[in-house]
Amino acid sequence: MPKQKMKTHKTAAKRFALSGKGKLMCLNAANSHMFLHKSGSRKRRLEIEKEVDKGNRWRMKRLLGI
Repeated sequence: MPKQKMKTHKTAAKRFALSGKGKLMCLNAANSHMFLHKSGSRKRRLEIEKEVDKGNRWRMKRLLGI
């Protein structure tokens, strides 16, 4: 029997994902409401997922059980 398994932090799993090349991706902030005063280019820029910064990458991988 294997020892105790690492559990996935479910809220982190909903917010972060691995890309095809193995990068840890997340959604941009400020992309949920109050769109009337934001320009179209700003809204399109916020749609794109970004890579998690280097300082937090190890923490997010630990939460996801990677």
